[in-house]
This record gives sequence, structure tokens and C-alpha cells, in this order.
Amino acid sequence: MKLYYSPGACSLSPHIALHEAGLAFEAIAAPTKTHKLADGTDYYSINPLGYVPLLVLDDGRQLREGPAIVQYIADQAPEKQLAPVAGSFERYKLQEWLTFIGTELHKGFSPLFTPGMPEEVKTAALTRLSARLQWVEGELAERPYLMGQQFTVADAYLFTVVGWSRLVRLDISAMPRLGEFMARMRGRPAVQAALRAEGLLN
Repeated sequence: MKLYYSPGACSLSPHIALHEAGLAFEAIAAPTKTHKLADGTDYYSINPLGYVPLLVLDDGRQLREGPAIVQYIADQAPEKQLAPVAGSFERYKLQEWLTFIGTELHKGFSPLFTPGMPEEVKTAALTRLSARLQWVEGELAERPYLMGQQFTVADAYLFTVVGWSRLVRLDISAMPRLGEFMARMRGRPAVQAALRAEGLLN
């Protein structure tokens, strides 16, 4: 398998998942600013949408959306329990978390990274994100991970997105459980491996 990623982007989530799953893969940097690979290849020739992540299977088939990619990865290593069994109620809860993170958090950051965005729009985005993260803070009150005691691919996605808070004016210091979650995640060997591979581990 090949994972096309951009350092620190949402592709960090499947990058972590691949390390957690212990699957063989090749990580290929596809910078979102230049869309040029190290060998000069135009990334748009590989993924017409131009964004990451992109997972290319050994037979050439492709998956482009992070929540779908991480579930595929989890299902390739069921013994790792990175996702509940397909068809179970718990699997739908995982999908609920992946959808929430994608639509309410991930996309909520978009105005903060868009050049020329009016300050009032950024302020509104920060307010909304803070409210959503306060809710996540409450959900983490009695469990170490989003689904309970077991790490799942949803945790990798949350870790990735919340990590962007340090790049914008989003203060999470008043959310201790979320802070503990981030520290717990950073301590996982697979997370460290992915961060190191992307040049993000200080």
C-alpha cells in the first residue's frame, strides 16, 4: 500500500492507523502547497482532487477520504481492535465519531487556515470550535479514549485535528481531559512513529 500525505495534515490520522495496525506501506509526501512529489510528479495526476490522504492499494484501487481509509486499515488487522466489528452498534458509534470529527471539527478549522478570511469569520469559527471541543471534553470525563478503554482509529483523527489548535488562536488549556488525551496519544509508539516520519517529532 501507498499512503500519500502532507506533514501535519489530516493524513496524519491514517498514517497513525497504519503504524497501529502494523501493516506494510510506503508513505509518500504530497505537499498540499506545491502538489509536487519529491520526484517532480504532479500530484494531481495521481489524485485529481489534489488533497490528502490518498491510500493506493497494491492492486491500484484508491481510497481518498480519511474516515473511509482508517476503517479500511482497521479491518485489515482485526486482531488490533482498531475498530469495532462491522455491523455492530459499536461500529456505528465509531462512524458517528468519525463523522463528528470530520464535519464539526476538521471542517471547522478551514476558515482559520484560509488566506484572506475576514477576522469576524475566524472569530466565529473559533467560538464554534471551542464549544464543540468543550462537548468532547465532557465525553472524555470517564474514559481514556473516545470509544472507552480501547484505542480506535477515531482517536487518531481527533488527535490530528486537535493538534491544529496550536497553529491558530484556539486555547484548550481549560480542557484538562482533552489535554490528558493528547498527552496519552503522544505517548503511543505508533503516534510517535508517524510524527517522526512526517518530521513533526521534536
